[in-house]
Amino acid sequence: MREDGIVAESLVKRYHIGGLLRRGRRYIEALRGVSFRARRGEVLGLLGPNGAGKTTTVKILATLLEPDEGDAWIAGFHVVKDRGLVRRNIGVMLSVERGFYWKLTGRENLVYFGLLYGIPRAKLDSRIRELSDLIGLEEVGVLDKPFEEMSLGMKARLGLARALLADPEVIMLDEPSLGLDPASARRVRRVIRGLAEEGKTVLLTTHNMVEAEEVCDRIAFIASGRIVAEGSVDELKSILSPIVSVVARLLPPHNEVNGLLDKTLAGFDFSVRERGEYLVVRIRVKRGEEHLAVEKLLSLVKDGFRLIESRVEEPGLEDLYIALTRGGSEA
Repeated sequence: MREDGIVAESLVKRYHIGGLLRRGRRYIEALRGVSFRARRGEVLGLLGPNGAGKTTTVKILATLLEPDEGDAWIAGFHVVKDRGLVRRNIGVMLSVERGFYWKLTGRENLVYFGLLYGIPRAKLDSRIRELSDLIGLEEVGVLDKPFEEMSLGMKARLGLARALLADPEVIMLDEPSLGLDPASARRVRRVIRGLAEEGKTVLLTTHNMVEAEEVCDRIAFIASGRIVAEGSVDELKSILSPIVSVVARLLPPHNEVNGLLDKTLAGFDFSVRERGEYLVVRIRVKRGEEHLAVEKLLSLVKDGFRLIESRVEEPGLEDLYIALTRGGSEA
């Protein structure tokens, strides 16, 4: 099992809700038998909608929660029986704003946590300089600014630095590029790939499909507390090979258009995003049935929409995400 940085086997986690008395208590299952492996030198993406079970899974792997059923190992150590050894081998970034001391500067926070990790002060100063160069802490003023005055992007960089401070074997990152500008996010993605090339195991949660596709070696989709698909990006895309997307950029006639879109596109698998004054409508159809989507788009034109452009796209990771996790946010 040592060849795997992370092993999760049939993890179940229930949260009790309701009254204090046993008779009135109910529970929800956040995890319903979650199993996956992440190898050394690999970035595994754990993707799913809010409430699907991602954070619960990471908290169990980080020894912050105990599973009700199932087992998990980090670097060969059991997350319940070997809790202390697991913590020596992990770096975790659960939130960009949690756990830091708001009155301390970025450097003071890193020194504090480094000493808690048992890193000698001389080595700690060197490690902070190394991480500063790697992540770009000094170039945006993170080290000398009090945490309470940092932007969201600064906090994200500091959170990543703290996760890497003790040079752990296994790193778990929850939305590490949240709040970063495109150039900074690209730098973080390079750092993550570099960690895998060093032989680290990285578990990444993100809602950014471009980031997932660029960074991850394999991806596990989770919905309603279950892993619904797992594999490389190419393997996962092959699931939707019979599906294509007709994508159109539309200028709506007025602001209240959701009801009209729902009515016109009823029976179709579609999504809508706002892009400034425009709407980007993506309609997923079987290959060979693209004309059906085009007919619906033309009917929207009759209703007052302006069709700016349209195109046919091969299925991507976002299409698979929506197909696999639709309705899967109850846990």
